[in-house]
Amino acid sequence: MDPLEDVLALLGTRAHLSTGMSAGGSWAVRFEPPDGVKFNAVRRGRCLLDVEGLDAPISLAEGDCFLLTRPLVFTLFSDPHAVPVDAGPLWTAARDGLALVGDGADTLLVGGRFSFGDRARSLLLDGLPPVIHVPAETGEASAVRWALDQIDAELRGRAIGSTLAAEHLAVVMLIHILRLHLAREPRAVSGWLAGLADPVVAAALRSVHARPAHPWTVAELARTGAVSRSTLAARFKDTVGLGPLDYLTRWRIELASRRLRDGGDTLATIAHAVGYSSESALSTAFKRITGSSPREYRRRSAGARLPEPSPSQAP
Repeated sequence: MDPLEDVLALLGTRAHLSTGMSAGGSWAVRFEPPDGVKFNAVRRGRCLLDVEGLDAPISLAEGDCFLLTRPLVFTLFSDPHAVPVDAGPLWTAARDGLALVGDGADTLLVGGRFSFGDRARSLLLDGLPPVIHVPAETGEASAVRWALDQIDAELRGRAIGSTLAAEHLAVVMLIHILRLHLAREPRAVSGWLAGLADPVVAAALRSVHARPAHPWTVAELARTGAVSRSTLAARFKDTVGLGPLDYLTRWRIELASRRLRDGGDTLATIAHAVGYSSESALSTAFKRITGSSPREYRRRSAGARLPEPSPSQAP
């Protein structure tokens, strides 16, 4: 099993494509903190990105894209002296899937956001910097450009299923961006994602994800990476921030959480499926990790299911 694919699937990762933006002349657009992970790609022209808390704006050229991994105010602009306008009214007035800004059409951006389940912050997002910028001129960015080209083609063609296809392609783009970031700056990543950049730790992660119910020991996991027990324990702790068996426990709880949210299996069935000998053993571990019992979690999750807003109106 691929741990990155596993976690994205477990978190219920979904792409929501928003209205595009065509801009020209002197302009600036201010965006409220996004719900989830925001992405934008410059398909024509260039502009600058200013994110709350960053020291300086980021220059975006044609073919560049970025991920905003924190709920921060950000501004896209062509002119630092332009007075920013709020994105909301522009998106409300958009026609044919395009918001118009400024004077002309020098710059074209497409974008959207990725939504995740309620455990995304600790599993995935906390290990990322606030902004990931993928410049078009980097050779590794070709896969991201391919995904963006396919998204454009789907949205322009409007064939049957084009919106769904474009959203799946956006998730493919997210995987490529995370891969590129890990390859480019492995030491700048912390937590779970950092483990994927370490071949020894990644071997143990793959084993845990492939057989989560197996009664793993540290020595057995160490053999998957051809290292000693002490070496694996130290490297796992240094990168992921947890010991191998602590990670195994948390992964099992994540799997149990999904089953509690999405299915009607009994607690005993779920316990055996994720590696616990009894309902009581699962309940004890579940409460220690999440702060609530499995029954409370299932009841709360059932009450929290609400329809999502239409993604076409989300800037």
